[in-house]
Amino acid sequence: MALALIKHSWRVDSPPETVFAHLTEPQHYIGLSPLVVEVRDVRHGTDEEGEPVTDYVAVERFRFLRVMHWDNLIRVRMRVLEPGRVLRQIVASPGGVTLLWRVRLTPDGDGSIVDDRMEISMAAPMRGFVTGQARKVQLHRAAELTRRMAGPA
Repeated sequence: MALALIKHSWRVDSPPETVFAHLTEPQHYIGLSPLVVEVRDVRHGTDEEGEPVTDYVAVERFRFLRVMHWDNLIRVRMRVLEPGRVLRQIVASPGGVTLLWRVRLTPDGDGSIVDDRMEISMAAPMRGFVTGQARKVQLHRAAELTRRMAGPA
């Protein structure tokens, strides 16, 4: 198994509470990741320790040669670690890829600093493809979240 850690931080023009509320809604991940085209089977419940969690399935669409596509169904478990500040998602993808994503929000004037951290476990031969896709998603997420959280023009 190969492991990778990918981090990125940036600023958005909304307070942590607003950003956090946006990120705790599974449907908002459509377009927040360029791969996610659908979210289904959203379930709110509790984990083994009795802590609240949200489980859902995200559909990632991979396109090949502009004419073919493959839908990758990933299972996601979202958990609030610090209300309004820290959110964690554990993603299990077919092919043995596991991703632990954590976002930490820190107040910065009238906005927020977003610290995005992904820990990924995958088969060694898949490392280049998986880490490349994860970094593209992370940078897209930064740009899209910044756009979504921009104040009125």
